[in-house]
Amino acid sequence: MTYLAKPWLKSYKLGPYTLDHSLKGMVPKAVHTLLDEAVKRFPTQTAVLFQGNSLKYHQFGDRVDRLAGGLVNLGLEPGDRVCLYLPNCVEYLLMYWAVLRAGGAVVPTSILHRRDGLLHEAGSSSSKILCCREENLDLVLSVQEKSDIEHILVTSTQGYDRAEVNIPLPDGAIELRSLLESTPLAQPVEVDPLVDLCELAFTGGATGVPKGVMISHANRYTGIMQLMPWLMKPMLSGIMGKSSVLIGIPLFHTYGNFIQITAVCLGLRIILLADPRDTEVMEAAILEHRPFLIPGVPTQFMRLKDAGLRRINSMLYSGAAPLPQEVAAAIQAKTGMPMSEGYGLTETATASHINLSAFGKITGFMAKGKHGIGVPTPDTECQLLDPQSGQPVPVGEPGEVILRGPQVMRGYWPEVGSGLTEDGWLHTGDVGVMDEDGYFQIVDRLKDMVNISGLKVYTTEVDEVLFKHPAVQMAAAFGVPDKEIPGSERVMVVIQLKPGQQGLVTDEDIQDYCRQHLPPYAVPKYVEFRDDMPLTVSEKVFKRVLREEAINNLEKV
Repeated sequence: MTYLAKPWLKSYKLGPYTLDHSLKGMVPKAVHTLLDEAVKRFPTQTAVLFQGNSLKYHQFGDRVDRLAGGLVNLGLEPGDRVCLYLPNCVEYLLMYWAVLRAGGAVVPTSILHRRDGLLHEAGSSSSKILCCREENLDLVLSVQEKSDIEHILVTSTQGYDRAEVNIPLPDGAIELRSLLESTPLAQPVEVDPLVDLCELAFTGGATGVPKGVMISHANRYTGIMQLMPWLMKPMLSGIMGKSSVLIGIPLFHTYGNFIQITAVCLGLRIILLADPRDTEVMEAAILEHRPFLIPGVPTQFMRLKDAGLRRINSMLYSGAAPLPQEVAAAIQAKTGMPMSEGYGLTETATASHINLSAFGKITGFMAKGKHGIGVPTPDTECQLLDPQSGQPVPVGEPGEVILRGPQVMRGYWPEVGSGLTEDGWLHTGDVGVMDEDGYFQIVDRLKDMVNISGLKVYTTEVDEVLFKHPAVQMAAAFGVPDKEIPGSERVMVVIQLKPGQQGLVTDEDIQDYCRQHLPPYAVPKYVEFRDDMPLTVSEKVFKRVLREEAINNLEKV
């Protein structure tokens, strides 16, 4: 069996349905055509519900056209970049689609960035226009001085549809709501889907300085079609224009953005949450609206498993980081629904793998599910390579995940092809394994593997053990230098305990528990308890920060 033979194709089944092995007959389009089609097909369906206010698809489309007309009037030209420095809000959605219709490319930027981070992304992308909330205007003005930003669009903290901006605006700053009075753009600006960018999305920076990822319209459009429209093809008639999706993931993150585009593609109602970390609001929205699809990240599901969820008929989907089996089992026990998991990166326009077995269980087509990220999406090639030799590893053995497919980026900004091999392969830096059915699991990051005198410890395996401890809420394992053996490492874990467990669990308790489930060399040498965990913008536990802090503290001892 070879990876190039795509052994996963035999698993392209949803019960009695065989899923398409390829989408090669599909012609990639400009991404904004998805909104055009949704407006035509589902004009009276609710497009977005946010904090009690809603817009139908025809209303949403009209506002997008007006904003696009306003952007063109401001001088936005084909290929120009527009930076969105916004939290989850209706303005973000409107601006995203308006920029694309005006021929521009969106630079989605984390609202957690301060001056240096914002300057890096808005500046290095040569963004011409930036959109922000009024409370961030001073910060943006300080960035404008050292960037190519010509216009700043400002929206009210309360929302463009609820209040005017409450601060004086300097020259070059314009209230966003004023653009809604523009003449609608009659026709979208023409783009070449294979060449022109729809997004210049920066990587999260969890492992270094963020890089600009060039996502073409074809990359994004194909990535959308490779997932839900392909996976749910046998049931699309009962979903399109009739169902809803809860988005409690940051829209500025590639995962959240992928979900909102998918929602528009299928004519779904977007139930948008303002704060991805507000578990109470998320739980209340789930119980009130009972959405068809609930995407999230592992830390959100870690919180929800201890919340008051009840039985629901929703598809629960986790991405952005490996999902601990204990968390998936706890969610299933509460909701009665199995959890699906997927995998992707900013560089792959999000999705490259999806767990079909979990979706099969949800639809009643499969009795037993498999754990992990699942199988590659159609027309995606995947191999696992030995990091030292560069050769494919045998089935069942761990190796670095490399990917190639039509959804893979054009390259890192500004050089087409950079970050890819000459024949188009992307080295992900993730370590995975594949079984005989072509199902994959991610076991670690290359940089997170712990080397203990030549013995490899996959930190996700340690994490899995810790999550089974009844007192553990969150946990992160990583390697720190072994003071006694130069060049070797030891395992350290940082743990956030469940409420009421503080002071009741000791270092020795954790180590004794690990000895029951791990080989001796993988048992943590160091254990630290914390009240809170540092999280990345995509709500992943920030292991790099924990490791750096731990190494600094150990050096002082």
